[in-house]
Amino acid sequence: MKNNTTKQNTIEIINTLKERNESLTFAESCTGGRIAAAFTAISGASAVLNGSCITYSNEIKSQWLGVKEATLIEHGAVSSQCVEEMLKGICKMASANNSIAVSGIAGPTGGTDEKPVGTVYLGININGQISVEHHLFTGDREDIQELATKTAIALLKKKL
Repeated sequence: MKNNTTKQNTIEIINTLKERNESLTFAESCTGGRIAAAFTAISGASAVLNGSCITYSNEIKSQWLGVKEATLIEHGAVSSQCVEEMLKGICKMASANNSIAVSGIAGPTGGTDEKPVGTVYLGININGQISVEHHLFTGDREDIQELATKTAIALLKKKL
């Protein structure tokens, strides 16, 4: 993990959840497992991290996380509605109190006028309290993935 702030946030999240005897899980799409990697890089994460899923395709979002086909058709995978359903589905699947879910367009392909490259929805579920944010990150694919990861971890720390 290159960013010391992200590492410190991750450590603080793990310690807070340990104190609360709570668990954590992730449903990642455009970040491709980077959030889980940030947590598993920290010794002791296993005390709070139940597991994580990379749900890249719509089919897997639906099958594994219970994202409704109607949501995917009406709003798309890159939407606040989809991320909200991902948050709920991963908590149920992993029997966790808390979750992060991310879906977006890291590029360089896949963007549209309505949802350009860099469009990312980040969601946090803390004991059933859900918050989803829309971001438009700039840079290349790696930059967008890294910014989404850092921002999601910072958001969880802030909300805890």
